[in-house]
This record gives sequence, C-alpha cells and structure tokens, in this order.
Amino acid sequence: MTHIFSTNITQTTHKLVEQFGKPEYQGQLIEAWVFADQTHRLQAEAALLDCGVKAKLRSAYKPLLHFFLEDIDVLSSQITRIEVHYPTHEAASEKRFLLESYPLSTLVGKANIHFIANPKSSECYEVILRSATGVQTQHKVFAPNHLHLDLIGQTHLSPTGWLKVTDSEGKLAFNERLVTDYESLFLEGMRAISQYAWTGSEPYFEELNIQVCLPWKAQKLEHKQEVISLSEALHEDFYFSLQEWFKTKAGYLPNEREGKPGQIVPEIGYTTEKNLTIKVETRPYQIQYSTGQQTLEVAETPISMEQVEVELAKITGDTFTANTITGRKVSARYHKGTDFPVMISGGQHANETTGVVGTLRAAQILNHQKDSHFTISPLENPDGYALHQRLIRDNPHHMHHAARYTALGDDLEYRVKGELYEKEIRHKAREISQAQLHINLHGYPSHEWTRPLSGYVPRGFDMWTIPKGFFLILRHSADKKWATYAEEFAHLVTLKLIKIPGVLAFNNEQVELYRKHAGETNFRIINSFPCLISQGKQEDIPMQLITEYPDETIYGEHFITGHDVQTATVLAAYEVHQLLSANQ
Repeated sequence: MTHIFSTNITQTTHKLVEQFGKPEYQGQLIEAWVFADQTHRLQAEAALLDCGVKAKLRSAYKPLLHFFLEDIDVLSSQITRIEVHYPTHEAASEKRFLLESYPLSTLVGKANIHFIANPKSSECYEVILRSATGVQTQHKVFAPNHLHLDLIGQTHLSPTGWLKVTDSEGKLAFNERLVTDYESLFLEGMRAISQYAWTGSEPYFEELNIQVCLPWKAQKLEHKQEVISLSEALHEDFYFSLQEWFKTKAGYLPNEREGKPGQIVPEIGYTTEKNLTIKVETRPYQIQYSTGQQTLEVAETPISMEQVEVELAKITGDTFTANTITGRKVSARYHKGTDFPVMISGGQHANETTGVVGTLRAAQILNHQKDSHFTISPLENPDGYALHQRLIRDNPHHMHHAARYTALGDDLEYRVKGELYEKEIRHKAREISQAQLHINLHGYPSHEWTRPLSGYVPRGFDMWTIPKGFFLILRHSADKKWATYAEEFAHLVTLKLIKIPGVLAFNNEQVELYRKHAGETNFRIINSFPCLISQGKQEDIPMQLITEYPDETIYGEHFITGHDVQTATVLAAYEVHQLLSANQ
C-alpha cells in the first residue's frame, strides 16, 4: 500500500459566509453558484442574513432543473405552457444544454413544455411561463460554464462555480468564475495522480483507490430512478478521467478500451464533517467472495458470486474455465445437443447485473429442452463483479462504472494481445461448440449518467447518458449472408419480445423522453425496440446479439422485470436462430 495524496478542503459555502458576512457587505446582494445540496446553500444564505447580508446561492450543477425544483412551483400553479430556450455553445454539442435539463419534462405535471435552441445565448436559459388565465412571465436562468483543457489536452465546456456581487446602488461590482471546493478536490486529486512517478509498464498498480468524503446528500427526483448525486457524478468523473489519462500515458487514444492500468476504484462517501476530504493510495487486489442465496426467478438484487456458481452447477454438461489476473475463475458449461449451437454470456461489464441472472435462468430452461445445444458463461468478469458487490454496500444506488471493466482496467472484449485471461472463455466456448451466434447480455444506466467536471456528457458514451428502453445491438460479419440474417433475426426476435407484458409501454415512454432531452435518435426502431445493426470486428463470431437493459441501480420489482426481459430475450433469440439456421 502506497500513499500518493491526501488533503482536506473547506466548503465553498463556509468560505462565502466568512468572506461576505461583514458589515461592509450589508445592503449588497451576494449571488453564488456552487456544487452543494439545497440544505447547505440555504444554511449559508441564513448565516449571511444573520450578518445583515442578502444572499442567493444556486446550484452550479443542472441549474435549470434546480430553478424549477426550488424557485417555481409548477404543480400547484396554473401554468399550462412552458417554453425553455436553451443556450448553445460552439465548444459543445448543440444538445448539451438540452440534455442538462433532463428530466424536467417529467416533473411539470400537465403543463406543455417545449424546448427551443437559442443560438444567440451561450450562458443563459430563457424560460417563458404561461398560465391558464393568460398571464405570462419570463425568467433568465444563468448556467455558469468554463472552457478548459483537461490533463490529456482535451477541451471541455464544463459547469463551474460563479460569483456575482451587486452593490447597494444596484451596480454589478463583481461577476467572475468561482473555483469551488468540488472542482478543487477533483483537480488536486487528478494532478497528484498524474504527477506521481509511475514506473514500468502496464499495469501500473493492482488497485488505485481514491477515497473521498463529501458533505452533501443525494436528492431523489419524482421520476423513476432519477437522482441528483454529486457523489455519484464525482465517481464517474474520477474513474473515466483516470482511465483516459492512463490510456494516453500508455500510448492509446482516450476512447480505446485496451488500456490495462490496473483497477481504478473511486469510493465516494458521505460525511457529516465540515470539510471535503480525499485520500489516494495504491492497494493490493481485494479477493472478497460474496455469499448468500435468493430464489433465482424472483431475485430482487444482484445475486452473490456464490449463487452464480450454485446456479451454474444445475446445468448439465462439461465444465470449462479461464483465469483472471487476480486468480479468480471464470466458469462456464457446455451443454451438448443436436440443435444449432449458441453461446450465451453475461457479466462482461460487471455493473450490468440483470444479464447475469438472465443467462442462468434461460440456460436452466434450455437445459430441460430436448436437443438444446449451448455454452453458458454467466459471469465473464468476476473481478469487476466482486468490486461491484463491494461498492454497492455503501452506495447501492450509484452506477459504479469502476466495476465495468476487469481488474486490469480493460474491456475484456477488446483484449487481443498478451495473456487473454477472461477473454479465453469465449475462445474456448466457440471452439467447443462451433456456435455462430453469441447472445451477450448487457445493461446500462437506469438514470442519467454525467461527468460534470469534464464536459458534462461522458466522452465516448454520448448515446448512453439517459435511458431509452430495452435496446438491442446486432453485430454481424462482413458476409452479405449474415447482414441479411441480422435483419431477419432482429425482426423475428422483436416480434416475440413485444409479447412481454409492459415492455412496449416501457420502451415507448423512454424513447419519447430520450427524444425530448437528447434530440433525434441515431438508432432504428424495429417493432417498437430501439436497435443498432452494424458490421462487427473481423475476428468476431458471425453474429452477436448484445442486449442493453437499463439496469444499473435498479432493485426489487424493477430488477425482477429486468431479468425477466433478459431471460425471454435469450429464449427468443435461441428459437429464432434455430429457425433461420435451418432455412439457410
């Protein structure tokens, strides 16, 4: 274990009270935009008012959404129409500020809301509210951002703090960026890690642990899984920013998935202490093994690693395995039959957990089906899964992308050189079965995914920032035969999936909301299912179906629905593959 960096940072709200709670500021208006929950902002306003100073502290994170949550009571008013003219900036995508308003359209009751791009503004939302009686009011909502370079030289337009001081005569005396505690902690942590003397070649460490304590609580929104969480957002920004920095150091491009720095683990917790704290250190791999049993068909939470092994053992056939860098095993079964063979897998990205249950449930059904022929590898990334089980103990409702990749820090699907470790399970499955279809169960965030300190929209994952229903990705070989197969396959599988109770309404609702807040889609809708069909990598199996259920952070009945859908998809895809293969 090696200590790299640690520090305490005073809350910006406390600094503002100390700076402006003085007689010379009485009669002036202090306006600040900070990263903090409403409780801490109101406490600072009250403390300044006790000193005779009027202040208004707003959120620098999602300012339009906070304006409606804190300053406008749409539901109990007579507002019937809302126009949001959102700013645009040449350094960001046209939809950036539209996306930042998510999920506002779900929180305004029966009022009609319209979003309109405003090319004349780069820093303010202009809001027009109309009531049933014809009264119209207009509001400007400032969205402070700054243009900056990150540590790999990439330009971002990112939310930031801001400070305005209006004197007793109504003149603006100060109007500049305010570097907040939240931003400082992130920057100091990133700089310390980037300036550390990393030696040798990849991997540079086993676990790089970033332990942060923040004093702000998450705010649950009245729409499905949506929540405002500065802690979760910081986890995401630290994780992917460090992934990008280490990739660049090793000679990769930021969006490539081959880098193997080691396991990067931001652990962002809540504290009742006044200061923000950060401690960065390297640690050895943790080799924990989760235990416990649920009834698989109605499992309400991600199942334990022990249960994965127990359920896999119920499937008859030959066992084959692969090893991970930490010494854990990837376990699989080959169930031989006379059908056309299929590979079934889950857990490649280990924070996507309904697929693990879905593979096991489907395989257990196929196990009792005459002539069935398949391999099943329910948990391809056990190191990531163990980390996910560890992280959700403290933050069960965070998406935890630190658990997405392997303990080496790479995406196992893109591992093509050196020791293959987990990837070996796929090579063995294909060699044993000679399958031409791989059903690969995945998931994605069930609520908004942001990186507020690095441009807001997660780089390379633009289309996954907000939910858009149960999504199917098909990748086929270059052969025209398989391109045709993919189209027929998608049509027939989705026809079967339509029959799942509730899935049609679920998809339609989420796709409509996605269009409102992310603009036009870049995917196809096939029988009410969002789909992407494309040519895969040359070395891939001829046909791969990747499912994407919005499962990160869901529990209870939502989790059950998720693995119900995953199970049904495996069975539908298996059946359609038999039909199409027999007719080829």
